Amino acid sequence: MAVRASLACFPSDAALQVSSGIPWGVAVTPFSAADERGAAAATGAEGHLLPRCDSCYAYFSTLCKLHRWSWSCAICSADNDLSRDASARYARDGGQDPPEMRSAFVDLLLPGEEGEEAAATTTTPVYVAAIDLSSSEEFLELVKSALLAALEAISPGSLFGLLTFSSKIGLYDVQGPIPIVKNAFIPPDSDGTLLVDLEDVMPLRSFLAPVDSCKDRIAEALETIKPTSSWEITATASEVQDHALHHARGFGLAMDSVVNYLCSEYGSLFELARIFTFLSGPPNYGPGQIETRSGGDHNAAKMPGSDHTFISEQTNFYTNLIQNAKPSLCFRMCAAFENILRYGHFFPDPQYMHVQHINCCDSFATYVYDFEFQKDSQFSRKSSPPILQIAFKYTTIVHQGDTSGDVSNSISRSKFTLQRRLRVRTIQYNITANIWDLYDFVDPDVVLTILVHQVILASLSDVLQAKIWLRDWLVNFIAQYNKAYKVVRSGGSGISDIDVDFIHCSQLQPLSRLVFAFLLSPLLQLHSQSIHPDYRTYLQCLFSALEASSLRQAICPTLISYSSPDVEAEVHQSLSRSVFNSESPIFLLDAYTDLLVYYSPTVSSTIPFPPPRECLLRSKIDRLKQERNITPKLVFIHGAHDDTTTFERYLIEDQSVDGSLVASATGFRSFLEGIRSRIAEYSR
Repeated sequence: MAVRASLACFPSDAALQVSSGIPWGVAVTPFSAADERGAAAATGAEGHLLPRCDSCYAYFSTLCKLHRWSWSCAICSADNDLSRDASARYARDGGQDPPEMRSAFVDLLLPGEEGEEAAATTTTPVYVAAIDLSSSEEFLELVKSALLAALEAISPGSLFGLLTFSSKIGLYDVQGPIPIVKNAFIPPDSDGTLLVDLEDVMPLRSFLAPVDSCKDRIAEALETIKPTSSWEITATASEVQDHALHHARGFGLAMDSVVNYLCSEYGSLFELARIFTFLSGPPNYGPGQIETRSGGDHNAAKMPGSDHTFISEQTNFYTNLIQNAKPSLCFRMCAAFENILRYGHFFPDPQYMHVQHINCCDSFATYVYDFEFQKDSQFSRKSSPPILQIAFKYTTIVHQGDTSGDVSNSISRSKFTLQRRLRVRTIQYNITANIWDLYDFVDPDVVLTILVHQVILASLSDVLQAKIWLRDWLVNFIAQYNKAYKVVRSGGSGISDIDVDFIHCSQLQPLSRLVFAFLLSPLLQLHSQSIHPDYRTYLQCLFSALEASSLRQAICPTLISYSSPDVEAEVHQSLSRSVFNSESPIFLLDAYTDLLVYYSPTVSSTIPFPPPRECLLRSKIDRLKQERNITPKLVFIHGAHDDTTTFERYLIEDQSVDGSLVASATGFRSFLEGIRSRIAEYSR
């Protein structure tokens, strides 16, 4: 569990925190394998014996005082009795201390709890990919690439199903010598059911294939998938109807049918099914169809600006689908996206304060907590240092290996179990009454993360006001920084004396550029700038869950130049056209979701384009792709004959805050001059 604080030294009181201008909080990545310093958790069993405070419900940790039959809580200082089992746990003479005595970061196995999964429930992970065929060739190529990468990451012994939908539902059997697809047509006037159940079209055990032995045939099946636009249209009297069916997107009934399909053998075997849908536009056929304001072609690749395609709620079909999903874990997965939009990536417990629930969590998912002082409270030198404790109770799938010698039964050869575990992290922080200690120990990435979460919440009601709030935050912060500087050193009061570059504090220097980059993000572009609402929603979900360093990468890309595919030259601090003056002919731009390799127009013809597979640049790209929780899109651009717009779009310092290009490389500098002028105006 990684916990990164925006202020590594906590402020002593509210006045100091406010005067610093820095948001105070932490970014928590609960499922990361190690903490923020790279240390792994101490693991063990008997998590149910970990004592909890009767007063504040905090868990016992290395920071607590332990006595023979009692212990003192490090959070609230209350004295608590030890149970007989807990007392025996801590009185083991000569043996190894339990994990919570050795580390402030523990991960403990829990026994089965009433109403929850048992600690060793047998199960099998199931993944189903549902692909929209009413799409473009480019869309399907991206889907195929993503799924091929996902197949490499799926745990051994997992089951995988491939499904397509348009005016019909296609089920793929990849367990034979060649992939076979069987179709079930979706009636245009359907009452919400197919004419034949999917189980009758293809038995579920034929549809769900073991990834271990069928990976190659799954890849073969993916290569056979073509968009409906490429299908031959029969020249008959019903040609118009045939053409309409070739653009049908029967998403609603496809989802309802596949949920029921997976529930047909509900039990421990299929209760962890995940359905990944690849939808290229609004559903326009059968139950659950949605009409856009623009009408006509609903292909996402051809949709006009967001002002003409914003979709309001038109049907309760999908809400009912979530509510009627029978398997509990399937329901949780269906409800996950609804909760993201309503509450963020976690939602509050209806009964207990300070308890949040998470539908699903991976090793990258990050959550933000803001801190504030209660009225008239403070940290004094005489009081105990502030302590933060975060507890994360979760269920995980553990692969137990092969359990059957019957090679003909591929499903039963691998055994998985559900384990319930408790992960607890306890951290003690230093405090300071000096504003410069706060500034010297700022984590810019976490500050950006907190700002992004706050801006996303504000942008849901008004994007323009969210942009104004973010700009005003930077104005106030730089003003507070200058005010603090004048306290320790007197100086001039002219506009030119205002420091907008944080020249006296290197930790703060990235913040102006990060805020400028965020203001240029598509997430904060107005409707009139033709940002598709689906793309904005995607960015909201992505940015609100990214780990702090990854979020910084996604908002403010990294640019590295290479003298050749095997020689790295430098990491550029500026994202402007000045890089074109570099002597290095090759650039790698990492924008987290996009990886761009740019060759200058004057690159020597002896340097191969694109870079060869076995070179340093390609190795760097492969490593970056492996480290991501999403597969970045890789684009090669040669300045001599390719369109360079995609690359230049990321040279943000040449743009104004409204996203337009400026005549010279002064976009970022002009922005800072505007900030300086506003500070001077407010200071009069």
